[in-house]
Formats: sequence, C-alpha cells, structure tokens
Amino acid sequence: MAPSAMTRWTRSLSDAQPVPYWLDDPGRPRPESALTSTETCDLLVVGGGYSGLWTALLAKERDPGRDVVLLEGREVGWAASGRNGGFCAASLTHGLANGLARWPDEIHRLEELGARNLDAIEEAVTRHSLDCDFERTGEIDLATEPYQARELRDWYEQIRRAGLAEHIEYLDADAVRAQVDSPTFRAGLHDRRGVALLNPAKLAWGLKRACLALGVRVHEHTPALTLKPYGAGMAVRTPYGLVRARAVALGTNVFPSLLRRVRSYTVPVYDYALMTEPLTSQQLASIGWRGRQGLADSGNQFHYFRLSADNRVLWGGYDAVHHYGGRVRAEYDDRPETHAKLAGHFFTCFPQLEGVRFTHAWGGAIDTCSRFSAFFGTAHQGRVAYAAGYTGLGVGATRFGAEVMLDLLAGERTERTALEMVRRKPLPFPPEPFAWTGIALTKWSLARADAHAGRRNLWLRTLDRLGLGFDS
Repeated sequence: MAPSAMTRWTRSLSDAQPVPYWLDDPGRPRPESALTSTETCDLLVVGGGYSGLWTALLAKERDPGRDVVLLEGREVGWAASGRNGGFCAASLTHGLANGLARWPDEIHRLEELGARNLDAIEEAVTRHSLDCDFERTGEIDLATEPYQARELRDWYEQIRRAGLAEHIEYLDADAVRAQVDSPTFRAGLHDRRGVALLNPAKLAWGLKRACLALGVRVHEHTPALTLKPYGAGMAVRTPYGLVRARAVALGTNVFPSLLRRVRSYTVPVYDYALMTEPLTSQQLASIGWRGRQGLADSGNQFHYFRLSADNRVLWGGYDAVHHYGGRVRAEYDDRPETHAKLAGHFFTCFPQLEGVRFTHAWGGAIDTCSRFSAFFGTAHQGRVAYAAGYTGLGVGATRFGAEVMLDLLAGERTERTALEMVRRKPLPFPPEPFAWTGIALTKWSLARADAHAGRRNLWLRTLDRLGLGFDS
C-alpha cells in the first residue's frame, strides 16, 4: 500500500470512536442489580451473552414453573454478543464446508436442524417483540480472485450434487455485480435463506427483557468466582453472594470456564470491525446493494460486511489476533494498525465511496476451538452443562447450544444429543508456547496461501489431514 494511499484512507478514521457501534446507544438498558445475598434456584445460568440468555429463556418456556437465575459478570451483551457483525446464520457447523468435512454422515440432519433453529429465532423475535432490526436477507460469499471464482463454482456443483444447495445460487461476475457493485467481485454464492442480519446488542437486550418478563432473576455486575458441589446440587460463589442450584448451565464462552478441564479446548482470538457514517442515497446507489444481503469474501483472511438499519456499512474481519497465553484484556479491543488496514481494504473494495468516514472502530475477543464449531458436555454427575467454541458464528448457533445444554441437564436423549457433533469434542490446544507458535505459523501460512492462488503449504495440508485449523 503506497504511503499516499495510506494517508488518504486512514484520514477516514480521524473521528472514529474506539467503542462498538452497537453498544454506543442511548437506549441501552440499565443493568439489573448485583447479587448481594444467598439465593436458591432450580437452574443457574452463568453468562449474560446469547448462550446464557437463550438458555434462561428456553428453560422458562419449557417449564414456566422452573426457578431460573442468570448471573453476568458485567452487563448483558457487553462482550462478543454486543460487538459482532450481526450475521445470524442457520449453520451450526461454522459453514457448510466445515460441517461436510467433519460430519458427512450427519450433514443433512445438521443443515435441517440449523434451518429450524433460524426459523425459531425469527419466531422468537416476533413472539417476544425483540426490537433488533431482524432482516432475513441472506448472504453472498464472494470470490475476489480468479482461483476463488473457480473454487466457488466447483463447490457449488459439489453441494448441488449432494442435495445441499436448495436455497443457494451461483452468480458469475456480472450477476454478482448486479447485486452489489465492486470492481473486486468475480463470482458469488448467494444463500437466500440461510442468514439473517440484526442489531446484535439489541438482540441481547431484547432477550434480557424477555427473560425478566418470564420471571428469570437476572443479576449483572456479578461475576461467578467458584463452582462446587453442594448436597444434591451445585453452589456458585460471587463477590457478595452465593447461589445454590439444582443444575448449572455455563455460557461463558471466551472467558475461562469454571470447569478447569474445559479451558484447554478454546483459545481467545481478537476480531476487529469498522462502521461508516450513514450512506447518502447517492452513495448507496453507487454500489447497488438493493437486496441488503450480508457479504463475505472467500480469502483465508476474509472480510465480512453488511448494511445497518440506517445504511451504514459495517466492515470487519481479516486480522485474527491471538495473544500469547490466551490473555483477554480491554486494551486489546483497540488496534490501530488493524483498523488502518481494514480502512484500506474497504476503499479498495468500494472506490465509489472514497470520502466516506468511519464513526466507530472496535474489536473484541471470540472463542475458537480446533474444529471451529461449538462443543458440548456435562460435569459433576450431569448437574453442570456447558457449550463453547462457536468461533464467531454464535449469533444463531447459541440458541441451538442452549437447547443442547437443557437436554443434557434433563438427561434426555434427543435428536440433538444423539448427534456425533454433540457427543464428541474437538482436540484440545497444546500448552504455551506451543499454542502461540502453532497459531502464528498457521496465520502466516494462511496469508501465504491467499497470496499464492490458494495453494496450501505442508503445514496447512498436515492440519487438514488432522482435522485441525485456525480460522481468520
């Protein structure tokens, strides 16, 4: 990137606030009071992101008489659930390609369950009046290099023959640019039904409101410190109180699990995003985008982008940053070098929008595991259940994970708990310094593959054979 271009593009960031756009909302609800006493309940949910909120809500819908308490260490939706791109995908497997590679015998059932899960989210949005700008617009996966266009075409033929392309259409360069116009777009796969877009913070806040309306007791600014058996149930200690529960569901995801044995299965990865000022009607017309679909390109280091309700462009992805030791710290949320890189990529994609400015630039940690998609389990003789490892595609899949946790706590064999995906776990990550070294080598290799027509080196081919990886 030439210095003059860098200066021109980074100037667009001069007024960007280093806070997540979605959370910078004057309508943000007040937090519920912290726990300052000893409470008892039937089900304790730890974590006030999507995973915990869906678990608490579905537990009350399954059994309105169940006494449910939810604990959140800070405020509901403040972490990954309020910082993501707002892509609510039907996929439970971090995309069809990942699911087909790992669970070929189950993939049709997994796709069916994922579609039903997304339908159920849409129904919940209506039933609970969740004001979250929900739009079932679909998504286009884009090729920006000739080899990517060939790979997209080959992939489409593969899934068509497998009967997995019912709502998917292949778009050549002219067809994709008729949908959204960028000189970098060479082809696309349009999934018309499998993705919805929404305001992620408003979804979390709406779920909290729905939980409260059904009688869930929510305590914010209440971190869970320890988890121990107590009689026939469990006890969780907080800074100022204690909760005794018959069962516990853990939805802490990127943060260290209260179950030490689960911690090695995930590592935190930082993802970054920008949000533009609202586009004028002329600016929007210059790029088309009349269908308001979500978009993502096909690189190993990929970008995801979408329109907000007021026609801002969210532009995120590409860099995925893992810090040595798996540390999660507030200072990592702001990374100017990544924001500058993203700004340059944005104007390369949409040169028509030169002069547009960014109002927000932020980052946040997501949890990833070696198979990229959620894993599940129980502990303490089935009194504790957990789900983690969503790898950035948890907006939709966390609802499915909540169903799985409730099934496991009930000791029920269901179509969900019978899945190999649910019954088996990914390989854990090695201890440091091996985890950091392996991730750094993988990131270097992925960038090299992007620069060399997708050719994967020996390291990546070895990871492929082992069923491992690292997603950008």
